[in-house]
Amino acid sequence: MDEHELIRAAKRGDVESFNALVLHYQDTAFTVAYRIMGESEAAADAAQEAFISAFRKLNQFKGDRFKAWLLRIVTNACYDELRRRQRRPASSLEDLHHVNPQPGLQLHSHQENPEQHAQRSELNAAIQDCISALPDNQRVIEVLADVEGYSYQEIADITGLALGTVKSRLSRARTRLRDCLQAVRELLPAEYRLIDEPE
Repeated sequence: MDEHELIRAAKRGDVESFNALVLHYQDTAFTVAYRIMGESEAAADAAQEAFISAFRKLNQFKGDRFKAWLLRIVTNACYDELRRRQRRPASSLEDLHHVNPQPGLQLHSHQENPEQHAQRSELNAAIQDCISALPDNQRVIEVLADVEGYSYQEIADITGLALGTVKSRLSRARTRLRDCLQAVRELLPAEYRLIDEPE
């Protein structure tokens, strides 16, 4: 059964069809949520909340781009959680710096030695820290563009933002990310390091 058939069946109340959609999109939803939230437990909660919300709102879906519609719900669930956190900041030291990279989110080489593995892990953590440090509205755009690989138009569809807003937020996010990563530039591949200005 193709996606359109699954959606039609789910709209008629077929839970198995909706479950098939969940299985198809759960990794994508979790990855987007993880990169926005910066921790796996919060990402899992946001993704789960998004799927529950999508099930409840399924009859409102009228288009043919289910993935964009679903990811908009995921990003909104992340925004809601981030707003709640601003009202009630985390008190646990573990919560304040908890980066738990997921196996599917890392580059992996069977030929790397322990030192290379440690450097890669450190770089992954530094990248996630820099992404997490972005303002919420820039982080969402950065994740959708540079982690998930969506086009400007797809991001506009997912977020409901104007195309110009997407472009300007992404530009600002990339600048902040580049500047942040210069603190760990020794971990970056040579082609990504900024050249020092002559004194």
